[in-house]
Amino acid sequence: MTTARLTLDARFPIGAVRRRLFGGFVEHLGRHVYDGIYEPGHPEADEQGFRRDVLELVRELGVSMIRYPGGNFVSGFRWEDSVGPRDERPRRLDLAWHSTETNEVGLHEFSDWLDKAGSELMLAVNLGTRGTLEAIDLLEYSNLPAGTALSQRRIDNGREAPFDVRVWCLGNEMDGPWQLGHRSAEDYGKLAAQTAKGMRQLDPSIELVVCGSSGAQMPTFGEWERVVLTHTYDDVDMISCHAYYQEHDGDIDSFLASSVDTDRFIEAVVATADHVGAVRGSAKKIDISFDEWNVWYIDRVASEKPTALDDWPVAPRLLEDVYSAVDAVVFGSLMISLIAHANRVASASLAQLVNVIAPIMTEPGGPAWRQTTFFPFSITSRLARGEALRVQVEAPTVDTAKHGTVPTVDAVATHDAETGEAAVFLVHRGRDEPVEVTIDVSGLGEVELVETHLLHDDDPYASNTLEDRERVGTSPLEDARIADGILHVTLPPIAWAALALRRTV
Repeated sequence: MTTARLTLDARFPIGAVRRRLFGGFVEHLGRHVYDGIYEPGHPEADEQGFRRDVLELVRELGVSMIRYPGGNFVSGFRWEDSVGPRDERPRRLDLAWHSTETNEVGLHEFSDWLDKAGSELMLAVNLGTRGTLEAIDLLEYSNLPAGTALSQRRIDNGREAPFDVRVWCLGNEMDGPWQLGHRSAEDYGKLAAQTAKGMRQLDPSIELVVCGSSGAQMPTFGEWERVVLTHTYDDVDMISCHAYYQEHDGDIDSFLASSVDTDRFIEAVVATADHVGAVRGSAKKIDISFDEWNVWYIDRVASEKPTALDDWPVAPRLLEDVYSAVDAVVFGSLMISLIAHANRVASASLAQLVNVIAPIMTEPGGPAWRQTTFFPFSITSRLARGEALRVQVEAPTVDTAKHGTVPTVDAVATHDAETGEAAVFLVHRGRDEPVEVTIDVSGLGEVELVETHLLHDDDPYASNTLEDRERVGTSPLEDARIADGILHVTLPPIAWAALALRRTV
């Protein structure tokens, strides 16, 4: 058995863990909305057609803010289509996913669903095929209490109070050649700055997210951020990061180390943003909205969209990845990275939420269930409070083809000084043998263990399916104990764990 030593101390915080770090993402894509959150004929459907069983799981997941309505979808979206009487809403072709959008669920309905789910709305505007005027119109419709044509239109459509959307995304992945309206960093930066200025003239209190790179592997990465922020620095609050990971060609060691790439991605974007600020002589800091992240097997058949000119289905089965235990371990390590950069990552959105590369799956007319990735998110969202703490890790290493030499153990901790509650989140990337971990928690004072969770399966590719919906879950860490300020725990190979602590005196 190998060993690892970890040390944490409440006197060395990284930054506050903001609740928006545990956000989600709902796009009009595949069966996410239709047959996912919304299925009027289902036995669990409520009076609005929303599935109660899905809502219950979303609440359990603990998503704080949800980005909507896309994603690639938003770059061809006309927001006006999604409001007003349902029987008057047009059916449109969605070019992004080669599907038909019925607009049966729109802004009003989705806002009602968010109220039931207990989540905040993060709204994306179309800067692909539309522009500044349409974005300002949507803001006026959403946030102005009354007194104008668009605010009155909202009221006439059944919503007296404003939606009061606080966070707005200025388009989506505009660096990507696949994006409708794709343009250069220079052209996008000018459009985003113009749109941001116009939106702030209407509502100066909103928070704005400008598009960063859609991945660190993009050939324009770094320079895109520099150019876009040169135009928008004074007008926006955050810049977006997007990252997806999958196992390639059996290289499980590199896959298990995916969060190392996330760390480097975040740090590179922060460095670029701070460089732009330094050049401008600005004391302002641009934060990160990591508003798309997940494990996504983009090369699988499940991710292939229709291509026939006469085949534009409603809610086709798209991007319905089935996640394994090893996927969940990697997923948990990505959450560790987000928390470990809490000083600059102000929000994050798990992409996506239901059916589409999602922690929650449904079957039309049938059950809803938790995928393996559900557990690290729901547990971390519930336990991570207060401030993120640096964790000093001394552990064995493993050589990976993609990420170099990395430690087999990674961790982050959180601590709430007011309540005395703390949590430690761990991942063991080692594949061959267990690791005995000792964690010096004396810097938290006198503490006791409150609860423990382990996600591990002897078959790392085990998953939860329609036929076996509870194959993979979590279990307590039976051997976890605290003695003389040292927390002892043994982790099996390829494992994620969370331990909750509480001050005793």
